Amino acid sequence: MTKVIGKAIVYLLLVAGAIAMFLPFLWMVSASLKTAGAVAKLPPQWIPNPIEWGNYKVVWESVNFAGYAFNSTFLVIIELIGTLLSCALVAFGLALFDFRLKKPLYLMMLATLMLPFQVTLIPSYFIWKSFGMLNTYYPLIVPHFLGGAFGIFLLHQFIKSLPKELYEAAVMDGYSPPGIFWIIYLPLCKPALAALSVFTFMGAWNNTIGPLIYLQDKKLFTLPLGLLYLKGNSEVDTSLLMAGAVIITIPVVAVYLVAQKQFVQGIASTGLKG
Repeated sequence: MTKVIGKAIVYLLLVAGAIAMFLPFLWMVSASLKTAGAVAKLPPQWIPNPIEWGNYKVVWESVNFAGYAFNSTFLVIIELIGTLLSCALVAFGLALFDFRLKKPLYLMMLATLMLPFQVTLIPSYFIWKSFGMLNTYYPLIVPHFLGGAFGIFLLHQFIKSLPKELYEAAVMDGYSPPGIFWIIYLPLCKPALAALSVFTFMGAWNNTIGPLIYLQDKKLFTLPLGLLYLKGNSEVDTSLLMAGAVIITIPVVAVYLVAQKQFVQGIASTGLKG
């Protein structure tokens, strides 16, 4: 009986937490479908009456959200390719090869996870400025082709969980290390790659500080910058802001729901072996 009560309390707390997290999203969707005056009504009107679908059309067309969506999609695809390839290559090398200073280098890489990104923000800005690459996508794209500590660690843990005999058998069959990586290990890393893809997608899609610092041309703006631009317009009401926020949020929710199984499997499997 005590166990049943304990489980019931846990489930109630989980349900209460889920509702608390879902309510802001519900209000955002509701506000995006209201007229300008209905948003500020008290008590709040959860079901819009009338429903104003035109808010999405106004945001999509008049504020160039279509162009911002294309820019965001382009950056996300390139950053995904760079992150997955570079992190997988480094993790493969660290997991299966022994070389001098391997452990210190690995620990130094992990130590970068403790550094807030604000610490390197100003030096990075001046480095890209010295290269004359401000107001371009290079500062946002290039770092993703140089690996990342979190992604390398995630894939390293997954590869270490695979039997070492797999690599030895492939060598005996005549495969070279690049061939072993592409043909054998990369397909086996799909769960971990899926988890890293979700993390990378969310980070790249919602990235605001990077584009805000490096981009000045409105034609290069991403969706988060478009929303900031929309917010800075004094003539724009809250319902249009919420419509823009819904447009940005929907792809993130959709990607997570589609890749949820692989995401959970990838996160769980990376802890099998240290």
